[in-house]
Amino acid sequence: MLRLFPIFFLAFFFTDLTAQHTLILPIQERAQVIDEILEDRLDNLLPTLMRREGIDMWVIISREYNEDPVMKTMLPSTWLSARRRTIMVFYDKGGDAPLEKIAIARYDVGKLLKGAWDLNVFPDQWEALMEVIKERNPTKIGINKSDYFALADGLVDTEHDQFMSKLPTGFKNRVISAERLSIAWLETRSEKELQIYPMICHLGHKILQEGLSEKNIHPGVTTTTDVEWRLRQLVIDYGLKTWFHPSVSVQRAAEGNQEFLRSFSRRPDQEIIRQGDLLHVDFGITYLRLNTDQQQHFYVLKANEKEVPAYLQAALKTGNRLQDILTSQFSTGKTGNQMLSAALAQAKAEGINGSIYTHPIGLHGHAAGPAIGMWDKQQGVKGTGDYPLFPNTAYSIELFAATDVPEWGKLVRIMLEEDGVYGKDGFYFLDSRMEEILSIPRSR
Repeated sequence: MLRLFPIFFLAFFFTDLTAQHTLILPIQERAQVIDEILEDRLDNLLPTLMRREGIDMWVIISREYNEDPVMKTMLPSTWLSARRRTIMVFYDKGGDAPLEKIAIARYDVGKLLKGAWDLNVFPDQWEALMEVIKERNPTKIGINKSDYFALADGLVDTEHDQFMSKLPTGFKNRVISAERLSIAWLETRSEKELQIYPMICHLGHKILQEGLSEKNIHPGVTTTTDVEWRLRQLVIDYGLKTWFHPSVSVQRAAEGNQEFLRSFSRRPDQEIIRQGDLLHVDFGITYLRLNTDQQQHFYVLKANEKEVPAYLQAALKTGNRLQDILTSQFSTGKTGNQMLSAALAQAKAEGINGSIYTHPIGLHGHAAGPAIGMWDKQQGVKGTGDYPLFPNTAYSIELFAATDVPEWGKLVRIMLEEDGVYGKDGFYFLDSRMEEILSIPRSR
């Protein structure tokens, strides 16, 4: 399937959203793409990551409906959950030998992991696992336990206790946290994923922009809540999923700075959208197991206006500058806290009143990898902010820049979020970014 994607991309970028709907893959073809990407990741990416982190055996254990977040990303397309207790073992023999991918289960895990539990020999599943470990005699056994990264902390206490109680004494001191390996697996995008990710981000942008258009917004009638649910409906109509409920908020000249200070959870419900409003939307989709997270602004034209006021476009440019300041700090080996500190210092030197709360994105919306600030932690984030940046990590560049707008007599907060990738040649946006506030209606 993936060899067809370059043609698919060309068709995608030169059609409107209605036509794009027909280009979203049917569920069976999606499954083929998902499995091809997963097979490639397991065969070609995972061995490199295991060697980088010094772990020759990785053991992942979960029970049905209580899956380790890492295991969920390793299940084939036809497995929507683990089955009973599912145990995955990945073993690196070293040299040129391929990675062993073993399932301590009654059956194979799709075509990717070979089942290795013979009930006639080992009636107990744990004993079957111990035999695999003893036969291979690994130096380091990684298990998913972590103090700071929830996505790398998927081994529950019950399974951990049983595993350790069954493990022969001579192997107990070889067990280490697979925190860094888990993060590496989740954060690193393969070449095949990077091929399709721009299309997914483009699709997210198009749905977002359809939802916030004159087709769906009628000033004086439509509410912010209406638009949120319309976005949810559009996602369903296109056969996709969203990983969080969209949010739509308003800034307007007639009000003071209370809207700048309040959190999204405290904003008014059912706020009627008016002419002259600056709308902000936070929206994301999930497609082919990859996620988007996008925030943009739209302006509702007044009766006598034909374009977005220049002072609001200027405020957006300040937000774009803050994006550039942050992404210029991306460098292999820098921690999230180091990038945050340097970017905020540069912003301050340029007179930008901003806040940075940027996170990795990929197989999860708020994904594994170095956190670059949080909205309430601008001095750094303990643990997740101390992790270093590696190439081929996708990021959701999330931040705001507050600009004094005399025409409105207040600060206007430009809240932006766009998805991109840090690669060997630096950072780039997957589907460009908003550099001009769009009007509702789009033109007159």
